[in-house]
Amino acid sequence: MKKDIKEKVELPQGINAEVDDNAKHVKVSGNAGQLEKSFKVVDKVHLKLEGNSIVIYANKATKREKKMIKTIKAHIKNMIKGLMQPWVYKLQICSSHFPMSVSVDKEKGLVIIKNFLGENKERTAKILPGVDVQVKGDIIEVKSIDKEKAGQTAANIEQATRITKLDRRIFQDGIWIIEKAGKPV
Repeated sequence: MKKDIKEKVELPQGINAEVDDNAKHVKVSGNAGQLEKSFKVVDKVHLKLEGNSIVIYANKATKREKKMIKTIKAHIKNMIKGLMQPWVYKLQICSSHFPMSVSVDKEKGLVIIKNFLGENKERTAKILPGVDVQVKGDIIEVKSIDKEKAGQTAANIEQATRITKLDRRIFQDGIWIIEKAGKPV
C-alpha cells in the first residue's frame, strides 16, 4: 500500500544546514567543521529545509522509499552528532611473537607498521583526509567528525595486519578494533 511518508531531523543549537533538493545534497556545518553528503539513490525521495529541521519526504511511497528515508535520516543524524562531538575509534596493538612498532606519517597520510611477525618490509594503512590518528603506547586512537571516514581508517589499519595461511589461534598478532565510536566491541 502506498502512502505519504515524512520524517524530520531537528537541528540543535549551533548547527546550520543547507539543502539542495534537486541534487539531493545536504551540507551541515558547525563549530567543529563542515560535512557534505549527496543522496542520489531514489527519485521519489525529496529533502527540504523547514525552519530549524530537515524534512525527508516521499509521496505515494513504497517499502523501498521508506527504507531510504530512514537511512538518509540516520546519515544526517550521524553528521550532526559528529559535528557536536567527534567520532572516536580505538585499536589495540597486540604482538606476542615479535615486537612491532607503529608510527604515523601525517605528510603521506599513512600509518606505518614495522617488524610485524618479523617481516623486513613495512606494512602501511591509508589515513583518509579529515581523520586524526594518534599512537598512545599500545592504543591507536582514530578521531574524525565524519563517522564513515573514521570507521574506514580504523578498518584500513586493522586490515594492514591481516594474517593469511597461519593458524589464528596461535598467531594472534595484529591491530584490533576494541572500541567503535565510543562503544566497546
